[in-house]
Amino acid sequence: VPLLRIALSIAPPLLLMILVLGSIISGAATPTEAAGLGALAAILLAVAKKQLTWAILQDVAVATTKVTAMVFAILLGASLFSLVFRGFGGEESINHFFQNLPGGTIAALLVVMSVIFLLGFILDFIEITFVVVPIVGPVLLAMGVDPIWLGIMIAINLQTSFLTPPFGFALFYLRGVAPPEVKTTAIYRGVMPFIAMQVSVMIILWFWPQLATWLPSILMK
Repeated sequence: VPLLRIALSIAPPLLLMILVLGSIISGAATPTEAAGLGALAAILLAVAKKQLTWAILQDVAVATTKVTAMVFAILLGASLFSLVFRGFGGEESINHFFQNLPGGTIAALLVVMSVIFLLGFILDFIEITFVVVPIVGPVLLAMGVDPIWLGIMIAINLQTSFLTPPFGFALFYLRGVAPPEVKTTAIYRGVMPFIAMQVSVMIILWFWPQLATWLPSILMK
């Protein structure tokens, strides 16, 4: 039965995702421990399917090392930048700028979200998370913004930026794997409903922030 075959094929990776995320949400493991657990489970899954070879394991190890080195290099550079930025009084300047905006906290949030959205066209989320958020985050938190709500809004904002033509990263990724007969304009038109959904979610969370904070508050009790 095709439907049963499809269900059996997607069940193992689905259970793997549930295992990793479930261990984090339940508090049974930290994100780092859950990542290690997921890697071990993925290896065992490949062994069970007889798809694990030394060449594949070597390629995965090399790719993981490259990504890890990239993240640590960005983290090191971001830390040095933050130290220099604070040393020259940049944090006080940002704080003074936001505190003197005519619209107060709302205006500060709009400015930060707009800047992050535009930066999403040219920077990856890792750079924005390590460089931009540590600069503007403490200022917004000092103005009374909920940290969980702010993190969710920034994440959705970045997702929207990565989908927005003509510079969205996700569009270039899709263009690279799409067949030649699929035009770029067709990709642009295809993402419009998803952009509308993302923007709608941001608007809803803007006016009803409790939707973003209720579940985490229950889980952290």
